[in-house]
Amino acid sequence: MSTIEKQTPVEILRLTGLQAFYGESHILHGIDLHVSQGELITLLGRNGSGRSTTLKAIMGLVGQRTGSITFKGQEITATAPHRIARLGVGFCPEERGIFAGLSTEENLMLAPVAAPGGMTLDEIYGIFPNLQERRNSPGTRLSGGEQQMLAMARILRTGAKTLLLDEITEGLAPVIVKKLGEVIRLLKTRGYTIILVEQNFRFAAPLADRHYVLEHGNIVMTVQKNELASKTDILHELLGV
Repeated sequence: MSTIEKQTPVEILRLTGLQAFYGESHILHGIDLHVSQGELITLLGRNGSGRSTTLKAIMGLVGQRTGSITFKGQEITATAPHRIARLGVGFCPEERGIFAGLSTEENLMLAPVAAPGGMTLDEIYGIFPNLQERRNSPGTRLSGGEQQMLAMARILRTGAKTLLLDEITEGLAPVIVKKLGEVIRLLKTRGYTIILVEQNFRFAAPLADRHYVLEHGNIVMTVQKNELASKTDILHELLGV
């Protein structure tokens, strides 16, 4: 009887000894983490711990970075942000970046296609029916939840299959948070690789394959999905939940 060998997950992104600076401010002090294709990892921690800076450092949006960042085995530590985007990395910043004077659909179409395999407008509207209903509304008329959906949808059209999502649930109504969780689960089933910075531990916990907890620019704890139940108390203590 033949046996089917389990395939080794393809590593998408690895940070090794990553340090980041804003001017003379030393923010990250040697971050080590990795994520494989189809995985979702979270960066957890209190405000100011370095979670968002880690995403920006991956994209080359900090003043200086040292150490190593590899994407699909390629060293990208010195690569410009627009070139990183064209490798298929999409960044959804906390600020969302919606253009107020453009309609929902114009916002969607504004970002260039950076990699093959991006979603069509029909696919995006299938996932986010609210956006189809508001496709002619200007950005200023969208609710916070609709703006967050638009920010995520815009990345999906570009062809990015590695997503860096920064605080996507902050300040949103529970019904929108639930919808975003459903979308993330769908993207995982389609093989997207996701790094999620999230303050809402109850949202992040059931989604992630692995959690990294940051304090003062260092990773102080790594928790695998199957360890979550046994380490919830210490996680709550570290996060101040």
